[in-house]
Amino acid sequence: MDRWRGRVALVTGASLGIGAAITKELVRCGMKVVGCARDVEKIQNLAAECQSAGHSGVLVPFKCDLNNEEEILSMFAAIKDQHKGVDVCINNAGLAHPESLLHGQTSGWKNMLDVNVLALCICSREAYQSMKERNVDDGHIINLNSMSGHRVVHSTDVHFYSSTKFAVTALTEGLRQELREANTHIRATCISPGVVETEFASRLYSQNADKAAASYTKFKALEAIDVANSVIYVLSAPPHVQIGDIQMRPVEQVL
Repeated sequence: MDRWRGRVALVTGASLGIGAAITKELVRCGMKVVGCARDVEKIQNLAAECQSAGHSGVLVPFKCDLNNEEEILSMFAAIKDQHKGVDVCINNAGLAHPESLLHGQTSGWKNMLDVNVLALCICSREAYQSMKERNVDDGHIINLNSMSGHRVVHSTDVHFYSSTKFAVTALTEGLRQELREANTHIRATCISPGVVETEFASRLYSQNADKAAASYTKFKALEAIDVANSVIYVLSAPPHVQIGDIQMRPVEQVL
């Protein structure tokens, strides 16, 4: 990770769970991390925690609603103005609503598309443009995907969510191909975890606390730090190595 020391990473959804774990690890490794979320206070607390721990990098909290393209573009403009640009873009933000295909609410579907797919594409595009205009040829775009982007489980609650993650699988490979056609050495990777014990289930099942709690009782789930470690592994790969997708799941998870 030495070559990334002092360089700029953007992490979306940095306030909780996997995003917070990734952010802390990058700061520990000496990067300047712009962590964005709607709840910027949690990122401010995380920045104070990183400083108290003596990490060599720095965390810059930034309030941004990824449902709003104007806010995303304003964020990239601010990063350009204050930090020159983005060298690593980690599209971590994602969400799910228990909206089935037969009875789901359109508003829930749209929210999942806006955050899981469109915001990811906008951030990737803007990160690439930032790298290109500064002649950064070794940048990296990492998309937090899911095992739900590779198979469909028998649960109506996550069928639409799964479709957004299948999109991430296709978009990451498409991005890799376009980066090759552009004759750059910028890399694109997606990381696809199975069950990770975070706030994800409690948000998905916000109306059913028992169902949320049961999500992590069947077997030992992955932890956020496990996913963060995979991000460090990807970034640590030699510049000539392209890691397309890391699929990871708990040992006891069947699907």
